Amino acid sequence: MEDLSFPIGKYEPQPFSDNQLREWINDIKFLPQELENAVQNLDEAQLNTPYRSGGWTVKQLIHHVADSHMNAYIRFKLGLTEDNPTIKPYEQDLWAEMSDTKNLPINISLTILHAVHLRWSEILKAIKPEEWNRTVVHPEHGKQMTLYFLLGMYAWHSKHHTAHVTRLRERNGW
Repeated sequence: MEDLSFPIGKYEPQPFSDNQLREWINDIKFLPQELENAVQNLDEAQLNTPYRSGGWTVKQLIHHVADSHMNAYIRFKLGLTEDNPTIKPYEQDLWAEMSDTKNLPINISLTILHAVHLRWSEILKAIKPEEWNRTVVHPEHGKQMTLYFLLGMYAWHSKHHTAHVTRLRERNGW
């Protein structure tokens, strides 16, 4: 039986390799278009359908990815310009209930994702090999994380939430 919470499995850190790095950078680069393709032609009722029982609606999910990846972009910039900064966590479940998430159309967040990912991809391409070992501290997890680890986590996050939408469409015959 499919795990509706983790349709592609949980994030598994990978050892450093140039091939893995290129793959993850491409995942970041192409996420906005892949997510846009995943929601193409969905009507309002479909956008307001939870991707699983007790889960967020597709609309909330799209806004969540924009929120998450704006934070990710800032986290990378902090990690590249400060020594081992502590990053700011946020309450994603509460953010998913705010008025912008509930009232604004998803094209707003898709536009944000296109812009943020273009800027983020540009930074990722310019990171020097030794900079992938730079770290940030995530207080929620109580540990240091390298930029390489974060890149993998956000590449996974991109595919994870895209799969929530595509699998929902498959299950419902949309």
